[in-house]
Amino acid sequence: MEILRHVVVLVHLVGFAVLFGAWIVDAVSRRARITPLMNYGLLISLLSGLILAAPWGMTYEPNYVKIGVKLVVLIVIGALLGIGSARQKRTGAVPPILFWLVGPLTLLNAAFAVLWR
Repeated sequence: MEILRHVVVLVHLVGFAVLFGAWIVDAVSRRARITPLMNYGLLISLLSGLILAAPWGMTYEPNYVKIGVKLVVLIVIGALLGIGSARQKRTGAVPPILFWLVGPLTLLNAAFAVLWR
């Protein structure tokens, strides 16, 4: 059971890497746009995070405050991606503030996962 949990943690990290990697590629190339890859990374992170939040195969009590904070940050990132995608389809461009908030919030969410014990 512990190995399965570690596999789900790996999938969760891959979701973060896909989201943050897609964002960093566009940030470095100075193209403020929302890509489908960002949405896929968000979906992978959300689904695997929800699976990890279930108390299966754990010998300790989950930190539900941490899980809640990470979920709220993920929902905010999803809202930014959704609003940015809609504006991008309508006007052809993403408002810079929406794009530039996605990366730091994604990194903040990863920092919560690693540093919050």
